[in-house]
Amino acid sequence: MQETAIKITGVSKIYKLYDTPSARLKDALGLSRRKVYREHAALHDITLEIKKGETVGIIGTNGSGKSTLLKIITGVISQTQGTVEVNGRISALLELGAGFNNEYTGIENIYLQGTMMGFSREEIDKKMTSILEFADIGDFVHQPVKTYSSGMFVRLAFAVAINIEPEILIVDEALSVGDVFFQSKCYRKFEEFKEMGKTILFVSHDLSSITKYCDRAVLLNKGDKVMEGTPKEAVDRFKMALVAQEEEQRRENSSLWQPDHTGKKWRDSLPVNPETLEYGDKKAEIIDFAVVDKTGKISNVIEKGSRFTIKMKVKFLADVAEPIFAITLKNLMGIELTGTNTMLECEPIEPKKAGDFQTVSFTQNMRLQGGEYLLSFGCTGYEQEEFKVHHRLYDVCSIAVISDKNTVGYFDMESEVETE
Repeated sequence: MQETAIKITGVSKIYKLYDTPSARLKDALGLSRRKVYREHAALHDITLEIKKGETVGIIGTNGSGKSTLLKIITGVISQTQGTVEVNGRISALLELGAGFNNEYTGIENIYLQGTMMGFSREEIDKKMTSILEFADIGDFVHQPVKTYSSGMFVRLAFAVAINIEPEILIVDEALSVGDVFFQSKCYRKFEEFKEMGKTILFVSHDLSSITKYCDRAVLLNKGDKVMEGTPKEAVDRFKMALVAQEEEQRRENSSLWQPDHTGKKWRDSLPVNPETLEYGDKKAEIIDFAVVDKTGKISNVIEKGSRFTIKMKVKFLADVAEPIFAITLKNLMGIELTGTNTMLECEPIEPKKAGDFQTVSFTQNMRLQGGEYLLSFGCTGYEQEEFKVHHRLYDVCSIAVISDKNTVGYFDMESEVETE
């Protein structure tokens, strides 16, 4: 019978939320006769058993309790109720650089982490070469880690975590920081760990990794365990949960845009960024927009490889001789990944008069990898050969791309592979 590595029984985590620091202090000192806090259940009655040698993924929308559960398993925080049993040495990579001293060099932090795991200096010395080779950050290992980039930080942290002979490896989304080549090396290490009978538990928004590497997957939503099963089953349920979250977000955000006399707007069905950057001379104004999925429904959740449409509606407040309509998609770091406009697409637009309306649709296949992206709109034009910006909306809403197969880089070339 396969042994148990982690057994979680009836675990809940309740946080006390205070409106003011003074309320927190009064409660801590027992000076208040009434309840001065609100309770937030980050986890509710979670029961889960993970066998030795399993690779288990935990997925869920933001705020579902994934990181909280991992912190309880590793002892970083305590549960409010329930029990957690761990059978084996744990190595955890929960947050970028967690447990590192920013003032220490990389070498000093390796000794620090190893000592915390119970290794002697001599034992750490024997592992040093493999740690440095895996991290591959060169002479930076002799510099204070506060000078590291986020990528270098996670390379060193992961190299330490996997080279201290853990029986259970726990990783919380940290690999998303490294470059694709480092991620590939890490996943190869996952395969080695599985062959050695190690237990791996990790959180990831990369659904393709969950499907490829996990034996099972657990779906959390708002602190509850929705289900556990095969990775495909969990990913399918995750998509449904994500759609439900987006519907809730759009209800919350709908008040950010006041409907005009025509009633409900397209954008009321999307999560709108309250900090949208907009500017222009306002000879034209982008008054509405939509993202339409393959079923014809307005939704910012798009399946990779599917056909979808981005629409914008513009009202002209002055005469514009040569209007140009544009869309752009960026990643969360603000890098423009793709975009187009009616001029590049050789779609001529007739001159517009004040009071005119124009609706423009851009339809294409979604080739970006699974992840979150930011959508921007623009209406520009030329006046006597001088470029003018009439209205731009930067990062006005997000598009969540759902994928069960991600390739290298930002987009998929949709390669067809043949072997002979």
